[in-house]
Amino acid sequence: MIFISKFLVPNGYTGIALFPFVFIKSKHFAKNRVLLNHERIHLRQQLELLVIPFYIFYVLEFAIRLFYYKSRKMAYKNISFEREAYQKECCLEYLDKRPIWAFLKYIRNNGISTSK
Repeated sequence: MIFISKFLVPNGYTGIALFPFVFIKSKHFAKNRVLLNHERIHLRQQLELLVIPFYIFYVLEFAIRLFYYKSRKMAYKNISFEREAYQKECCLEYLDKRPIWAFLKYIRNNGISTSK
């Protein structure tokens, strides 16, 4: 289910997935299939990890990446969940064939950006 909320979506972002909902910043993003696919990938990840462990792992990985990169943006972009979602967001059929635990292959530092 998709909700519009400019208050729940952090500044600088257009959407956020909080199982089982997707919140988007404004109504015109409701037609953005790539954005919605990105957020649905996050919903699948959350479901696989039984929701609460997903958020714990997400925050932990962000903290580790922040320590490594010394940049919030770089840390965020290199979280394994985000790397999978960004790399597969344009493939609208991805969730139909996505293997379980697919985000695990994105944990290594060889993805979006490894430069500090």
